[in-house]
Amino acid sequence: MNNKPQILLTNDDGIHSPGLWAAAKELSKIGYVTIAAPREQHSGAGRSVPSNSDGEIKEVKLKIGDQEWTCYAIGASPAQTVNYALFGILKNKPDLVVSAINYGENPSIDITMSGTVGAALEGASSGIPSLAVSLQLESQDYLGYSDQVDFSTSAIFARRFAKILLEKKMPEDVMALNVNVPSDATPNTPWRVTRLARNPYFVAYYREPRAHEKHMIVDGMPLPNEKDLADPSTDVGTFRTDRMVSVTPLSLDLTSRVKLDDLQNLFGQLD
Repeated sequence: MNNKPQILLTNDDGIHSPGLWAAAKELSKIGYVTIAAPREQHSGAGRSVPSNSDGEIKEVKLKIGDQEWTCYAIGASPAQTVNYALFGILKNKPDLVVSAINYGENPSIDITMSGTVGAALEGASSGIPSLAVSLQLESQDYLGYSDQVDFSTSAIFARRFAKILLEKKMPEDVMALNVNVPSDATPNTPWRVTRLARNPYFVAYYREPRAHEKHMIVDGMPLPNEKDLADPSTDVGTFRTDRMVSVTPLSLDLTSRVKLDDLQNLFGQLD
């Protein structure tokens, strides 16, 4: 075990997500995988660290493939889960953090809402190469655990890019990779390095409550911008239009790409 790369695997869909299990099976081919995931569904949590998380770490036995795995279910957000794993479970810092595989795509400027990406960025903030992988869903059943979703191809891409991060040193400002796999991808689907689309991908709307809900809900639906769809340099244009796997390098540095002196001159003198 000590000779293998150490991989921390997490997600935002929770410990019982089949997407998590699919990633575990494939990643175990290249390293020793420790699974630590939120106890409950945390989609849309971003990189949040809510004060009401209980932080309970509970061992869970899961049958993944033909093997029984000892995993850790944590009463925490995805980002908090990464830190609980780093400081409360693992004896040494892992070689890689993988947040995967999400039920549903996580592209464009919307990634700040994604718990999947948030967990990867939390790993990156500790100086660990980090990877987020999401699978596009046609059904939009983002909060379900549908057994009709086939994660096998996206798991292969998770392994491939995990291997790259383990073997190659990234440029200084590449702190994490965000991978979106089209719903119809195969292991032979080509991939492209992209930038984030600059328009929202999920559009908010106000909908009537469902049977188990007590009041109107602000929800979101995928409604990508036409310019993004037509631009092959964006993640949205790549996986939605060209049906290729998009691979977006991310940085924790959110500073706008402007000349700071020019902006200071634009502001002028303050009264």
